[in-house]
Amino acid sequence: MDVAVEVKVVRTHEDAVLPEKGSEYAAGWDIRAVEQTEVTFRSSTMVPTGLKVAIPEGYEGQIRARSSLGKRGLILPHSIGTIDADYRGELFVLMTWIGEGSSYIIQKGERIAQIVIAPIPNVEFTEVSTDGLGDTTRGSGGFGSTGRF
Repeated sequence: MDVAVEVKVVRTHEDAVLPEKGSEYAAGWDIRAVEQTEVTFRSSTMVPTGLKVAIPEGYEGQIRARSSLGKRGLILPHSIGTIDADYRGELFVLMTWIGEGSSYIIQKGERIAQIVIAPIPNVEFTEVSTDGLGDTTRGSGGFGSTGRF
C-alpha cells in the first residue's frame, strides 16, 4: 500500500464535516454543504462547505460532481474545479441547477461534491515546429473524429 498523502483540514464552521469516502474503493472523498442553499435555474451559486484545506505541494484537489446530483440536474458548471496547493481559503462548490422546476434546495449536511487529490507532474513546455510534434494515426482530427462507437 502507498503512503498516505496528508491533507490538513480546518473546520471554519461548527457543523462542517470532514471529507469522507462513500465506499472502500471510492476515488474521491465526499464534501457536504454546511448550510441550506437554494440554487436557482441556470444560475451559478457558491455553496459553502465550512472547510479549509492545505493541499501538499505537487498535488491538486479536484472538485467533482456527485453523479447522483447530476442525474437530477444539479451540476458543476465548470465540470471540475481545481484547488491549488497554495490556496488557503474556504472551499466553496460552484453549482448550477438545470433540472425541472425553478430551483433546487441543497440541504445542510447534504453531500454535494467529491474531492480527488491528484499529483501534478513538474512540466516544461518546449516550443517546436509542427513536424516536431510527431505523427499519430489520429493526426489533427478533432471533436468526434474517433467515431461515436
